[in-house]
Amino acid sequence: MKEVFPEVLVEYFTIVDMLSQDDKIEFWLDEKEFMEKDDYKKGTVKAHGFTQSKTIQDFPLRGKPVFLHVRRRRWLDTATGETFSYSYDDLTAEGTKLTPEFVAFLKEAY
Repeated sequence: MKEVFPEVLVEYFTIVDMLSQDDKIEFWLDEKEFMEKDDYKKGTVKAHGFTQSKTIQDFPLRGKPVFLHVRRRRWLDTATGETFSYSYDDLTAEGTKLTPEFVAFLKEAY
């Protein structure tokens, strides 16, 4: 996966499915279950499913358009009842190439 996708995708997402057709390539990605250190220490935060997937067109591969169907992980703080998702602010790392639409999606707060 790291030969095709930027490091941020490899680090934070898992490919759960892939479909290659004559006219396009599609990947389904789910955010990994990595909890931020402060939330882990609280002991009240747990994984709580996924957001609805969003389809983002990425850079072409082998002359075919690539579509990423991405689901962000939702988290629940059982102490407060708050549901949230993490956002990513480290998307400008050297060598990272993401479409502007994908960067905006990863920075969204839910």
